[in-house]
Amino acid sequence: MKLTTAGESHGKTLVGIIEGLPSNLPIDIDFINGRLALRQSGYGRGGRQKIESDKIEILSGVRNRLTLGSPLAFQIVNRDYTNWQAVMAPEGADTSLRQLTRVRPGHADLTGVIKYDQTDARNILERASARETAVRVAAGSIAMCYLKELGVSISGYVKCVCGVEDKGVYSFEELAAAKSRPLFMLDAVAERDAMDLIDELKAAGDTAGGIVEIRVKGLKSGFGSCMQYSTKLDAILCGAMMSVQAIKGVEVGMGFAVARNRGSAVHDEIYIKDGKYARATNNAGGIEGGMSNGEEIVLRAAMKPIPTLMKGLNTIDYATGRPATAAGERSDVAAICACEIILESVVAMALAEVISNRLGGDNLKEVKERYSLLP
Repeated sequence: MKLTTAGESHGKTLVGIIEGLPSNLPIDIDFINGRLALRQSGYGRGGRQKIESDKIEILSGVRNRLTLGSPLAFQIVNRDYTNWQAVMAPEGADTSLRQLTRVRPGHADLTGVIKYDQTDARNILERASARETAVRVAAGSIAMCYLKELGVSISGYVKCVCGVEDKGVYSFEELAAAKSRPLFMLDAVAERDAMDLIDELKAAGDTAGGIVEIRVKGLKSGFGSCMQYSTKLDAILCGAMMSVQAIKGVEVGMGFAVARNRGSAVHDEIYIKDGKYARATNNAGGIEGGMSNGEEIVLRAAMKPIPTLMKGLNTIDYATGRPATAAGERSDVAAICACEIILESVVAMALAEVISNRLGGDNLKEVKERYSLLP
């Protein structure tokens, strides 16, 4: 299974192609659109979310809501393109309009214009923009349809916003309630404090990041491999999460805390329970030796503050080489809720790829039969 994406932030449309889906997989379009709406939600979002109302349009690979086994192509039309056509039209555009040369610290602007021999950072930021993640949410939601057929579920919540932390410990079933909260935090007091902080940052022209926890329940043991570095499940999942814009750190299970504890407090002791192997703790986060061990997979990711600050940071004007204040694009103060939905989605897509690689199967019946035979 493989996902390819294309499209610019203010271009005509965003496009995705998924190869390798089995035939007869039910595709829940309402579910996909619901997750696209969740990606646009959350306290601290900017004006772009009032313009766009993302909906998936499936172009090929599905008939009567069932996959055909052929590549599934879809698009998400950018409604804002009508306001940017004069600037962005591939058929011909006035590229002097909306030119960006005051490159933004923390963004792809400067490195991108050098690498791709450009004079206008718009040719970089339009693709580097987190707008691209709308495609990855749609694709990840399709992957969730695949995982659901195998009894695998993914959920998560926001654990921290700019230092304001939810210190609670929650069961997998409790996580679903986060989606109805303004900041996807389950501790109401911490969430209120975080919202107050976002208000302060907005008034100061500043931005916030945070920490998201993602959990996977129902995956059987043995996915991933210890035999080759490139097939380790934790490496694959961490790579998928790090590929999301603004993610600067990922943890599995106890994560960095393993370095601060002795071995007896870290490693999960193994028992027999009801005739099956079991662990009393899950400090490994459901992955040992690069393979799923049947426990819940626990992942956390750190999102840096959004690099576009309305107050601007010190930088250089690429066109003149002189000191300047960084350009301000329409932006969010905090997009941590969007980040949570995106991370669920990329984990779903990565897991679907791993499962598909192991099980194969041209149709859903074959996939489910093969999965059912695993211990």
